[in-house]
Amino acid sequence: MVDYNGTKQTSPDGRSRTVRGRPFVKWAGGKRQLIDILLKNVPPQYNTYIEPLVGAGALLFALAPTRAIISDINPEIINAYLVIRDNVHAVASSLTRHKNTEEYFYKARSKNPNQLSPVQRASRFIYLNRTCFNGLYRENSRGEFNVPFGDYETPKILDKGNLLAVSDYLGSNHISILCQDYKKTALLAKPGDFVYCDPPYYPLNTTSSFTKYSKGDFTEQDQGELSQVFRDLDRKGCYVMLSNSNTPYIRGLYKGYDIEEIEAYRALNCKAERRGKGLYEILVRNYGRGTKG
Repeated sequence: MVDYNGTKQTSPDGRSRTVRGRPFVKWAGGKRQLIDILLKNVPPQYNTYIEPLVGAGALLFALAPTRAIISDINPEIINAYLVIRDNVHAVASSLTRHKNTEEYFYKARSKNPNQLSPVQRASRFIYLNRTCFNGLYRENSRGEFNVPFGDYETPKILDKGNLLAVSDYLGSNHISILCQDYKKTALLAKPGDFVYCDPPYYPLNTTSSFTKYSKGDFTEQDQGELSQVFRDLDRKGCYVMLSNSNTPYIRGLYKGYDIEEIEAYRALNCKAERRGKGLYEILVRNYGRGTKG
């Protein structure tokens, strides 16, 4: 199993080692439960690691490449990455001042993040993520965060050890952090780079799957455009891996590539009887199975 606890640990011989951190927010569709499978499918050798829809970055932190380009169209998550890298102690201090009450939560949620400082904005984002229902990130049509209060007894609003580890990793390696559309980031890829795409998943059905992270849905047309970007990267000579839902439509988009069914747990279905493990996901590669991990 992969160990990325986000703290300095002591090995049996008495030497300390730095663990590179883990995702600092929860994320719908996050890959922490599948991280060992993903690592086994990483190409054995590559140049720069590129993740153009990074979200919480589970594979980024588990793989811990020394050279990477990460991006997301969500300004809140990207601001948080930048602030944790550049001003981690300030954001940690800010997180200690938040309160786990319903009244405080909705007051914080109502604030316009564009009117806050970068540190305040990152602190608010992490606080809301830790205390909202199910750690879900969702925006309404006006781009406003609209997930209700989670009413958890003791949420871990501040995980300082992990924030310090994340800051150290991002700051001590060549990690470019960009807020932009995934297509622009894909254009930065060069032959020999490894690109991992983890988009909002195509719905398994029209009522139970969650694909809305921001005011703009990731539509069927977007899925088709992403598959074209995958093929463009393949022709360029990049190693490309993609996660998505196991549906005939998605399988058809990537016909001709290596497609592996992955057993995953579904927790976001509104019907309890449709939650649980199953072959709900696929992993698509343009190369043979890797040996890393």
